[in-house]
Amino acid sequence: MIFIMDTKPWLTCLQQNGYRLTATRKAVVEIIAQTENALNPLEVYEQARRRTRGLGLVTVYRTLEKLEETGLIQRVHQPGGCNAYLPSAHGHQHLIICQQCGHAEYFEGDDMQGLFEQVANQHGFHIREHWLQLFGTCRDCQKN
Repeated sequence: MIFIMDTKPWLTCLQQNGYRLTATRKAVVEIIAQTENALNPLEVYEQARRRTRGLGLVTVYRTLEKLEETGLIQRVHQPGGCNAYLPSAHGHQHLIICQQCGHAEYFEGDDMQGLFEQVANQHGFHIREHWLQLFGTCRDCQKN
């Protein structure tokens, strides 16, 4: 489950990191903070532009970049090659993402430690961190 975020702390974080809080930047923050779908920059742009005229695609990219730098959002690597973004997970969680509608949910994955240790041993690695994303079709899209 993705948690819908209050945008005030996000805006405060951006401001504390030297970013002005323009109406266009606020619109981008609101869209990404309140989504349950993995959105690519163009989708963020299209949705935010409905709220705020004068928004440029460059503003979307710069705002997404800063939100990622501050740890408020995370990049989702899509199988088709285009990156999308979601609010960051709380704690140690993994993602499952619908390839049709983009709906995303976080899930706990602590029971996979044995698998990670096995892979590390087989390949002579010491795993320091991991990031697991699963792709499929959600319940709603399976019905259609």
